[in-house]
Amino acid sequence: MAVLDVLTMGRVGVDIYPLQTGVGLADVTSFGKYLGGSPTNVAVASARYGRNAAVITKTGDDPFGRYVRRALTEYGVDPSHVGVSAVAPTPVTFCEIFPPDDFPLYFYRLPLAPDLDIRPGDLDLGAVASARIFWMTGTGLSAEPSRSATLAALRHRNRAGITVFDLDWRPMFWEGAYAGGREVRPGEAVAEARAYYREALAHATVAVGNREECEIATGETEPYAAARALLALGVGTAVVKQGPKGVLAMDRDGTAVEVPPVPVEVVNGLGAGDAFGGALCHGLLAGWDLTRTMRFANAAGAIVAGELACSDAMPDAAAVEARLGGNTIEEESKGVEGVEGVQGV
Repeated sequence: MAVLDVLTMGRVGVDIYPLQTGVGLADVTSFGKYLGGSPTNVAVASARYGRNAAVITKTGDDPFGRYVRRALTEYGVDPSHVGVSAVAPTPVTFCEIFPPDDFPLYFYRLPLAPDLDIRPGDLDLGAVASARIFWMTGTGLSAEPSRSATLAALRHRNRAGITVFDLDWRPMFWEGAYAGGREVRPGEAVAEARAYYREALAHATVAVGNREECEIATGETEPYAAARALLALGVGTAVVKQGPKGVLAMDRDGTAVEVPPVPVEVVNGLGAGDAFGGALCHGLLAGWDLTRTMRFANAAGAIVAGELACSDAMPDAAAVEARLGGNTIEEESKGVEGVEGVQGV
């Protein structure tokens, strides 16, 4: 098998999204079914740019699990690393859509989601080590045996190529029954998560998260302080999403770039981060500089934020370039050279 450009690991499921906006689930009468799960969507987004992508995950032995494999194949993502678990059915996730900024999520992942039943022995360590980008998430660290499998993959990879840690803080997966049946209080969950996040960061080369997620990992909420703290924990590049203020990216060499958001009329903001992640992978593989990569990733996120679905809406490169104003990404990069002037911070 050819070396993978992007190999992600973690959450998968079926998104059941209402086809009516501004209406609570109690009153919704029609829904759409879509492939879901953040690292799964990142693999789909990467494939849209022509990248050879796969996801390490598990589904239940049920019709939704068969749907997941079929959908991955249709999106051009290799499904051969998708296993089957007997612990529970394939998860489903419902949301409510109240644009522009309220999208409550309801996860059905009890008693333990199949993607948290990934075991160290399930891993194709050759694929993990050889992939040009390996992408893992904070959710994968939230419960055993996925935690041990994720850390085993990171240790085996040993920073080969590019290793991205999507901080992906979902407190409901760490607290109470979601944490393997234990009673875990919120404060205890944060302390536990921070310890495992820091262990994972020691094996990562890139960290990506919003301000809340960065606080879980580092204790810092101010973007520049959070980026510096992530770099101090071992990564070479820190990406801090700031919502309406755009995104900050900082390299170990002292280069810092702040890129404003791309204006968009938000329909469903839930997939924007995954689109950003797939575009980030594309830029990293292409060897683009920080400014160019962040502008491209922001535009990809904006496209998906303006659509209902996540996986279905992932753009290709031509769509992103069009969203940037009709110029190629090379031309856009030339137009923003001054943004990279924030040095030595």
